[in-house]
Amino acid sequence: MIDVGWLEGLLALTVQVGVLYLLASLGEIYAERSGVLNLGLEGIMIIGAVTSFVFTNALGHGYAVLAAATFGCGMGLLLALLTVTMKLNQIVVGLAMTIMGYGVSGLMGHPSTREHVMRALNPGIPQEVAMLQRAPPLGAITIPGLSELPLVGRAFFSHNILVYLALVLAFVMWFVLFRTSFGLSVRSVGENPSMADALGVNVFRLRYLTCVVSGLFGGLAGAYLFIGYQPFWLEMMTNGRGFIALSLVILASWNPLRAILGSLLFGGVEVIQYRLQLFGVGAQTPQFVLMLPYIVAIVTLSLLSIESVRKRIGVPEALGKPYSRE
Repeated sequence: MIDVGWLEGLLALTVQVGVLYLLASLGEIYAERSGVLNLGLEGIMIIGAVTSFVFTNALGHGYAVLAAATFGCGMGLLLALLTVTMKLNQIVVGLAMTIMGYGVSGLMGHPSTREHVMRALNPGIPQEVAMLQRAPPLGAITIPGLSELPLVGRAFFSHNILVYLALVLAFVMWFVLFRTSFGLSVRSVGENPSMADALGVNVFRLRYLTCVVSGLFGGLAGAYLFIGYQPFWLEMMTNGRGFIALSLVILASWNPLRAILGSLLFGGVEVIQYRLQLFGVGAQTPQFVLMLPYIVAIVTLSLLSIESVRKRIGVPEALGKPYSRE
């Protein structure tokens, strides 16, 4: 029997999971709007997760978020160097960065490496702390009055600071993208970089900036995954969520506000795939239920290869295409 408490818990967990996808997709929207496809998002997220894991136990949550964001920016800068300056194939570069992210995270998350890094950051850290696979999660901040509302109070107004920050940033990034001259420049570079260049827009600098923004948000998403949602370290703990975030960008039509709804959709699918088994749905074949989010991701990413579909769903015209003034 489904009761109000069960629904409240389901909605709260949906928001908690959905914010992971929202953070990752916000930066990706800007990168793709400028014409750069960041398929390395999965690798950036896992590096953000392992960075937050190491820094949380060594120095605390604040340093962990800052470090994950910094490493994410560095990965975004690498993406820009390879795809914007060197004009390498964006799909190949993205997949290579994902593989690199898995390798680097596995190395940093290894107990012996982790202990050396933690002691370098904080020489006084006890060995038993350096060996922990867990870390204290971010505490929830309840908004007085609103958190007591029936059904939606616990779901939307009783979360950690990164959840509220992600929702606020979605509105800010929508405003910047669609209501400012900078946002107009980003969109014009993604549609017709030659014309934007002729009008005085620095295409290369703008694409560099959006790649760094994409890396920044990917790093934040990885940090949130560890300290905001799943505060224990597992290798490859992103589990393909970066690719799901890529498909979310398409479903949101490259719009940060629509990404909020899309993130709740994917968050709900991820949460309910486990809850359905409690009612006997997929209990005999749980693998089928578990693969549902990835089916959606594969289908939506495959649509990008069909030219007629690209035009119909409004894919930026220059997405995935390197720009050269010659």
